[in-house]
Amino acid sequence: MIPVQGLSGQTVAVLGLGRSGRAAAVALEAGGAVAVVWDDGAAARAAAEADGFTLRDLTKAGGFDGIARLIVSPGIPHLYPAPNPVIAAAWAAGVPVDNDIGLFFQSFASADWARFSTSPRVIAVTGSNGKSTTSALIHHIVEENGRPTQLAGNIGRGVLDIEPPHDGEVVVLELSSYQTELARALTPDVAVLTNISPDHLDRHAGLGGYVAAKRRLFAEGGPDRCIIGMDDIEGQFLANQMAMGATDDRVIQVSSGQKLEGAAWSVFARKGFLSEYRKGRQVASVDLRNIAGLPGAHNHQNACAAYASCRTLGFSPKGIEAAMQSFGGLPHRSQLVAERDGVWFVNDSKATNVDSAAKALQAFPKIRWICGGLQKEGGLDALLPHVGGVVKAYVIGREAEDFARQLAGLETQVCTTMAAAVAAATADAMAGEVVLLAPACASFDQYDSFEKRGDDFIAQVMG
Repeated sequence: MIPVQGLSGQTVAVLGLGRSGRAAAVALEAGGAVAVVWDDGAAARAAAEADGFTLRDLTKAGGFDGIARLIVSPGIPHLYPAPNPVIAAAWAAGVPVDNDIGLFFQSFASADWARFSTSPRVIAVTGSNGKSTTSALIHHIVEENGRPTQLAGNIGRGVLDIEPPHDGEVVVLELSSYQTELARALTPDVAVLTNISPDHLDRHAGLGGYVAAKRRLFAEGGPDRCIIGMDDIEGQFLANQMAMGATDDRVIQVSSGQKLEGAAWSVFARKGFLSEYRKGRQVASVDLRNIAGLPGAHNHQNACAAYASCRTLGFSPKGIEAAMQSFGGLPHRSQLVAERDGVWFVNDSKATNVDSAAKALQAFPKIRWICGGLQKEGGLDALLPHVGGVVKAYVIGREAEDFARQLAGLETQVCTTMAAAVAAATADAMAGEVVLLAPACASFDQYDSFEKRGDDFIAQVMG
């Protein structure tokens, strides 16, 4: 673990006893602080007490007496739609509120670094879509090129649960807007923004608050390099704010689908080829078309961001390309499950909203589309311009009939269950087609999580 520095001898409260909260309490104790913990759920409190954690009821009067800092787990609202009462009590008591990301960045460097020949580095990845794949791909490329590396944050382990870094190690962090918004310390060496689309708007009081939470990683983090997706106006705005001019190569612009001109350093993908440009001249190219773990334009954007990140580490284009070829992708994110008689079966259960499903649909030319579930606000209108490659839709979920009615102009079959949908799509599919699970909906009408839904798809395909 990473022992927390700067709080030795002080009492620190931890609110929320999930993975990050428990890891924070242990890391605080390892650094010499006294950790007291609380959770709004009685079961979580009982489990923590049984494991030896010290409970303190932070909801009672005087609960913050003697507390130096409150560490909040990311799932707990601290501002919108309303602050958790414990957080409001901390404000009233004048207690600083932070999270495990802030503790990580204040504690990551240690005296051991004085004997390292190469200081460890942190690459932090945020964005609405693709940040998990981008983070995992960076980690994979670094590992394949012989550098020690760890993957943490929203993916892999909690940030304080990783091992102290070795000489030259690269720590890759996937960070959500919940994490970047509250952290008091944000000092990555490289910061990456994949893209912006509306998400978690209730937690940020609208799109502007959501963008501001992402922006903190760059504006307050002061990274040596900023890698910014330019395919939406928010990325264009951020890139302009972070660069001192057209010759500033501290900002690397990335895109999928457009040639980036006028930037000092850019990486973009068009028609399946990644190109790197520096000072207006192409310096490298990578053919992405046959990399099975990175299908579609949305994954090509992820590839560009990961490529740019690894170029800042000094890796060669050939070394990066070779590592990309062996990348297997992430479960439930454009995951190739099987290939039979020329038919691909792809699991993108993580496509839980219209925007991510649209990106999945654009990745393949002929699709047998398994979709449906618990619909989100806004309906499906934004998805309809992207269904041109769909041969037929097989609709699952409790709202299957209503979902099918919204797919005007498409041939649909109401299947309700995953088993029926996979069986029907498999029977209909021909060589050159893809049976694609990209639900465009939450899973909770039938499954506990999108992972469970994806696992069911895999089980039906392999059964």
